Amino acid sequence: MTESPGNSPPFSALAPLPTRATEGHKGTFGTVLVIGGCAHTPRKMLGGAMLAARGALRAGAGRVIVAVPEPLAHEALLMLPESVIVPLAVDGEGALLASEAAESIDLARRDATVTLVGPALGRAPSVESMVMRLVSLGEMPLVLDADAIRAFAAHRDPGRDLRGIAVFTPHPGEARMLADSLGLDVDCIERATRPAAAMTLAQRLGSVVVLKGAGTVTSDGLQAWRCDRGNAALATGGSGDVLAGVVSALFAQFGAKHGLSAGTLAALAVEAHARAGDLWCAAHGDSGALAHEIADLIPDAMSEMRRG
Repeated sequence: MTESPGNSPPFSALAPLPTRATEGHKGTFGTVLVIGGCAHTPRKMLGGAMLAARGALRAGAGRVIVAVPEPLAHEALLMLPESVIVPLAVDGEGALLASEAAESIDLARRDATVTLVGPALGRAPSVESMVMRLVSLGEMPLVLDADAIRAFAAHRDPGRDLRGIAVFTPHPGEARMLADSLGLDVDCIERATRPAAAMTLAQRLGSVVVLKGAGTVTSDGLQAWRCDRGNAALATGGSGDVLAGVVSALFAQFGAKHGLSAGTLAALAVEAHARAGDLWCAAHGDSGALAHEIADLIPDAMSEMRRG
């Protein structure tokens, strides 16, 4: 552990990435449930959810279930045939029907090890109620990304309903929304203040915060990790969705089996994602990356990490 400058918390060394059980099967390595996608007129989005699912599979999750609005279900299966698709009921304008969608999600959660909610989820009124319901259940690790963070931050006194293990993966703008909703005065942008901001948010939420950006900082409220790998090639649409999928996959595989904390697992995911970006950069330069290409380099990055 080394001391960080100014008022930042000390940074902890990164733990080794666990090895996989050689005799394992897909059930051994857990199931990630991704909830995302938006069919609400006039915004239709699906890529974020499927990139998160791809990231989870590439990071070693044994199985991925993707719950998306029913009008997008067929396209989702074509985009990632290795996943299981669960259609969610929508109204005439494509917005999720909260109660009907909750029933389908509850059935899918029976087979899940970890839930990821938010990629390309949109901002229909039903989204907030769905997100806050998941937040209050606390039965398995929950990763909140993108629109789920916005929905959480829009709720009055959101931290009050938070249960169980949760990981928030905000970019600086989303972190600002979180801070405002919690009444916190933190700077999520400046490099010198980002570690303290991540730790303050994590302490207030009682959760893990992955504050994305150059020099991504992860904190569980007790420790902080800063990733100094990565490059500008990672600054591409969908890259954060891939990262959320990698975080979820590490929880699915190792969360209850290797004695690693939630903060450590999230930090390892950030490291793997950054290394994948470095591998892409070494081959192509620091611009032009597509998010699915970053996802497809995750196995190489994780192999590199295991070699030390």
